[in-house]
Parts: sequence; C-alpha cells; structure tokens
Amino acid sequence: MTYNINTKGFYGQFGGAFIPEMLHSNIERLQKNYREITGSPAFKAEFDNLMRDYVGRPSPLYFAPNLSKLYGAQIYLKREDLNHTGSHKINNTIGQILLAKHIGKTRIIAETGAGQHGVATATVCALMGIECLVYMGATDIKRQAPNVSRMKMLGAKVIPATSGSQTLKDATNEAIRDWINNPVDTHYIIGSVVGPHPYPDMVARFQSVISEEMKWQLKAQTGNENPDYILACVGGGSNAAGAIYHYIDEPSVKIALTEAAGKGIDSGHSAATSVLGSVGIIHGSKTMLMQTPDGQIVEPYSISAGLDYPGIGPMHAHLIESGRAQVYSATDTEALDAAFELSRIEGIIPALETAHGFAVLKKMTFKPDDVVVINLSGRGDKDLATYIQHDPNVQ
Repeated sequence: MTYNINTKGFYGQFGGAFIPEMLHSNIERLQKNYREITGSPAFKAEFDNLMRDYVGRPSPLYFAPNLSKLYGAQIYLKREDLNHTGSHKINNTIGQILLAKHIGKTRIIAETGAGQHGVATATVCALMGIECLVYMGATDIKRQAPNVSRMKMLGAKVIPATSGSQTLKDATNEAIRDWINNPVDTHYIIGSVVGPHPYPDMVARFQSVISEEMKWQLKAQTGNENPDYILACVGGGSNAAGAIYHYIDEPSVKIALTEAAGKGIDSGHSAATSVLGSVGIIHGSKTMLMQTPDGQIVEPYSISAGLDYPGIGPMHAHLIESGRAQVYSATDTEALDAAFELSRIEGIIPALETAHGFAVLKKMTFKPDDVVVINLSGRGDKDLATYIQHDPNVQ
C-alpha cells in the first residue's frame, strides 16, 4: 500500500484535476513545473531563509507536563501557534508566493474560513508587494472579525461570499470564479490540501516542514524520532498533512484525525465528512464530501470557521479509507471544553479548530510511556469572542 500521490495526482482513488477549460493552462503549468521550481537550490534557499528569519522557525516542540499527567502519556505540542501570523498557514503561503513570483503572476487570490489563511496570504503579499484579494464567507466575516481587520491592515481586499451558508465552501466557489475570469495574471493560493492536482501535494510539501522538524526535535528530547501517536484536527487538512507527512510510511506511528461534529453527527448540523460523506467531486478534486443522493452539496456546520467545510482533502480521504489513519469527531461543546482545559492547565489558548484535535484525548487510551504529538496549529486570539460567550466563568 502506498499513501503518496501518483504521477496523475491521485492518492488511491482520490485526487485528480476536474477543472473548467479556462483553468487548464494554469493547472497544467503548475503540474509540469512546481516540483522543479520548488526543488531548485535558489527557491529552497529563499524559502528556508524566510522560514527562519520571517516566520520564526523552527517552531518549538513543547513537552506539556500537566496535560501529560492528566491523560497518562508523554504529550508534546508542536507549537505552530507561535509562527508569525499565529498558525501553520504561513508555511504554505510563503511557498506559494515564491512560486507565483517564479511563474510571473502579479495578482493573488485566496479563500479563507477562520481567517488564518487569509491573514497569512495578506502578509506574504504585503511582503512581496503583490495585489491580494481574499474571499471569505459573510458568516465567517462576522465571527472572525479580528482576522478581517488584520487582513485589511495588511492591504488585502476582503470580499464577502453571500451565497449558500456564507462560509468556507462558498468563499472557495467565489475564488474559483475569480480565477476563471482572470487566468493570465492571477495565482490562486489555496490554503489547504484540497482542490485540483497539484494543490493537495504542493500544500502538503510546503507544510511538511512541521514533521521534518518534529523528527529531529523528538530525537533530541526522547531519543527516538518516531512518536507513538500524532493527533491533529482536520477540515481540509493542511495542518494534519504537515504533521504526518514524514511519518506516513512509518506503520508504528498511529495517526488520529479529528473532524468537527458540530452539534452532533446525526443532528443535521455537522461537518464530520468521513462519516456523513460519500465519494464525489468538489472544488476540482475527487474526494469524500457531504452530498445528497443526486450530488448536491450538503451545507456543513461547525462552531469553528476553519473546519466548516463539506469535504476533506484527497490525501486524508485515502488515509482514512485505507485504514492508515483513525478518524474521530468532536462536537462544538467538546472542542470548547478542550480549549478551556488547555488554557487553564498549560497556559495556552488554542484556536477553535485546533481545540478539536485536543478533544480526542478524552476518547483515547494511552500507556504511560506513549509519546503523543499534537499539532497545535493555531492560537486562539481570533476566537476570544466565542470563548468568552461560552465560558462558564465569565457568565
């Protein structure tokens, strides 16, 4: 069994590029050139320098003593929340803005849910002096107001998506329409391991810096570069892809992915795609998605804007279908409880998305010497209004 992408852009049965004719030239150019460009010494040197001096990498691998005592394991947190802009998203946007420059693009568009990818895209566009438009669901604009303000301060134009549920899916639809209308000068920086090939592979490679660092950090702290478990939240799945990238072919490393169950898997208000979904095509890729029997997208729901998406990336769909990854789900309430717990016993306020990855600790059983790494993919500043609203100590 192979878990990596093949030459046609598929992970098993999932992936590919199902795109309008207007985008063929852009996608084909990326498919043919992205590996050569990103693998060149000049690109790698610029990318590595920006990762170190601008983003602040390597991000720490922190042994969490209180969490470890509570759950009876050796728990380490990969602190992506400490990156510039406050999440893992900057790893990918640095890579893609450099790629856009190499292929001569002068205009950048992006989609965002929680706003972290939008902020990261606006940041690198400001750095490189390139026009930036960010599409964001009107619902998410209201619930992630701090990130909207950050994007605007960085010079980006934030365009509301007012169709459907006015969330991440709809923002992605609008970004794709823009790209179809502006194929010559525009590069679309997709924020997750979704979309047509080569995006899932390209984003995973840029995010793989996370697991690359984990290997030598674990070796230094534990004497073994392989953990027993890697835990991460998954919507589209970019933070999870980065955390597991260098461990996919290590069967001793167990992978636990947590989706957003919203108000409950069977409530009609959920984003637990692996349970509720079926094989179909969304945003240019064949994957698992929530849909009606006749192929219409079912509107997802999650309290966290970044997980409020009706599909998962093809990489994760393959890992789940093949049994390589175990998938869990966490409700809004479980995620909120996990966020308050982490805040009060470790002094770290996580993003709501990230909190879903912590919620699964209550559903797993560990041995005292198990080494567990949780990808702490984002910080919770943007979610403080939601936390305060649900915090029993603030009522």
